[in-house]
Amino acid sequence: MNEAMQTALRKLRLSGLAQSLDVRLQEAAGNGLTHMEFLELILQDELLVRAERLINRRVKTASFRELKTLEDFDFAFNPAIKKKQVYDLATCRFIREVRDVLLLGPPGTGKSFLIQAIGYQAIKAGFTVLYRSIFDLVRDFLHDEALAGYDKVLTRYLKPGLLIIDDFGMKQLPKRSGEYLFEIIMRRYETRSTIMTSNRPLEDWGKLIGDVPSATAILDRFLHHAEVITITGKSYRLRNKMAKAAGGEGKNGQDSPTGGTGKKDLAGLKDDELGKDAQNGNQATPCKKRAS
Repeated sequence: MNEAMQTALRKLRLSGLAQSLDVRLQEAAGNGLTHMEFLELILQDELLVRAERLINRRVKTASFRELKTLEDFDFAFNPAIKKKQVYDLATCRFIREVRDVLLLGPPGTGKSFLIQAIGYQAIKAGFTVLYRSIFDLVRDFLHDEALAGYDKVLTRYLKPGLLIIDDFGMKQLPKRSGEYLFEIIMRRYETRSTIMTSNRPLEDWGKLIGDVPSATAILDRFLHHAEVITITGKSYRLRNKMAKAAGGEGKNGQDSPTGGTGKKDLAGLKDDELGKDAQNGNQATPCKKRAS
């Protein structure tokens, strides 16, 4: 491939095609491909590269604490977690049907891992996702409200096809937290799906946000179409720490229900290498979905 063609492909933002063109030219010559067969191959190469970049862009936008996958989750650690139920959520059917999900259980039992892994599956199925802890959520509103940016931050929470709110119940929240959460849940009600996790029973939510009427209104709407999953068992992190203290290690020496750290460095991704986000109807997998 000559320099003029490379320049033209860069200007057309066909970097995926540029990467594979030389190989495809050799393949076409060696196998006697028709022009149509050759064109189909290089177009498929470009589409695959764009799909991967779209996923990477949406993973960055989702702001996961860590990138998790269901393949790395140790289901043997806690038999109380029903693998079939988790993988059913990973099909994203609950998002297409505009249902919500609530995971209840003590700290360290895998709730945060699972919801981030499900969020990643949703991205691969073509949905937009936002992950925030309840503390991030409150800070976002308090900060932007002080700068007269309330509507902007609210839009950020209303737009994604799947919103994930983690760590509800870790400690009591500041005043007005109930107002912020209520507006999000009310505005997303029957229009977008939300996943939440909590380590406290539902009857404690009013005390946690300091507003019993708001908590009642939140639960009334959120639980209407929600699947509630209760996870029992001891903390994996505590078990692993005790095993290390006794001279042993957890699975592969890690402090999580995975065989690794589950982390992925996304800082190296360059925006100019990523194609523009596809419309929400475009998908990176064959999974059909509603607009997100």
